[in-house]
Amino acid sequence: MAQSNSGTPSRWNAFDTMWMLNLFGTAVGAGILFLPIKAGMSGVWPLVLITLITGPMIYLAHLGLTRFVLSSAKPGSDITEVVEEHFGVGAGKLITVLYFFAIYPILLIYGVGITNTVGSFLVNQLGMASLAPALEPWTFSRLILSGVLVGAMILVIVVGESFVLKFNEKLVYPLCAILFCLSLYLIPKWNTSMFAEVPGPADFASTIWLTLPVLVFAFNHSPAISSFAMAQQHQYGDNAGVKSQATLRNTAGILVLFVMFFVFSCVFSLTPQDLVAAKQQNIPVLSYLANRFDNPVISYFGPLIAFLAIATSFFGHYLGAREGLHGILHKCLRDSGKSYNPARLNRGLTIFFFVSIWIVATINPSILGMIETLGGPIIAMILFIMPMYAIRRVPAMRKFQGRASNVFVTVMGLITIASLIGTILF
Repeated sequence: MAQSNSGTPSRWNAFDTMWMLNLFGTAVGAGILFLPIKAGMSGVWPLVLITLITGPMIYLAHLGLTRFVLSSAKPGSDITEVVEEHFGVGAGKLITVLYFFAIYPILLIYGVGITNTVGSFLVNQLGMASLAPALEPWTFSRLILSGVLVGAMILVIVVGESFVLKFNEKLVYPLCAILFCLSLYLIPKWNTSMFAEVPGPADFASTIWLTLPVLVFAFNHSPAISSFAMAQQHQYGDNAGVKSQATLRNTAGILVLFVMFFVFSCVFSLTPQDLVAAKQQNIPVLSYLANRFDNPVISYFGPLIAFLAIATSFFGHYLGAREGLHGILHKCLRDSGKSYNPARLNRGLTIFFFVSIWIVATINPSILGMIETLGGPIIAMILFIMPMYAIRRVPAMRKFQGRASNVFVTVMGLITIASLIGTILF
């Protein structure tokens, strides 16, 4: 069994720090730019409760998924292989499909987000107010703008995939530092209007309920869990479970402190009416702050940060979605005995992603609506429900039965999935 640098697997070391930062970087992306809008519309009091439940939710759900990957009798198996081992080939295919549909809507969201971010910057910061009507859904100008932006991002990936990966790795932490500094910068603009907004019990409960999918979306780092679990197993052997628990707990802690500080800072700088307007305008909170305050730093820096956050998140999710869809098609073609040209398949996938993202960006559906109905619930199925089901059905995971945390994760996962109904009704 490999040991840590200190010679004992129980002590924190550089390997643990590296993975904590990797998981943190995976979670922090464009998703947090929309969380303040949803979480703060009903005032500060629902936000306080959201903050209290976020840590346990995120920590326990990702811990359950990590334990699931570690439960394999074959060390080094990724999540799809573990699903096939425990539940059969059919279930493995289903999880592959679910993973794809957990990632693909995020690309659609980012296509809309970057179009609206750039459009808002052109209209509000560059003084092209006459352009505003031309950027409404299904207009020719919006068609061109979204096509150029989506096409440019995909072209960057196609031409320089290795460069994009290195660029993303280097940019994530400066972006986090900038977001933290911006949170501090907004403190003098804080106001007490959010405290005056006191929702009734029904509104309070519905706010919490309908915010959960956005919360799950914003804090999600499940795409890195498979690699994380395998690395822990390689490094610590039988102690992988214990070490994973410590790393995930620390990751959840710094995520809650960082993200919720950003959320509170944005929310305290605005009013409930501002957040409603931001939702209606379908733009990230940084773009709305830039339009709201006559301040050169926020006006120009905010949209730039939003653009970079969306673009870098887009790059990572595009590669994941392309790999996922390629895997699905490969298995289907292999099982049917058909041969295919890999280069032609990749070209077809590129065209599919470009056209579909372009069309959705032109239509301009609600970003928060897409997160609430597609992103959050699908992620919750994989992250919250599947590991808890495995605890009941997989012999290697039965040692985790009978814990109150299992009930908590299951309930929060079911509530998050059920919020799909609430979003449609309300």
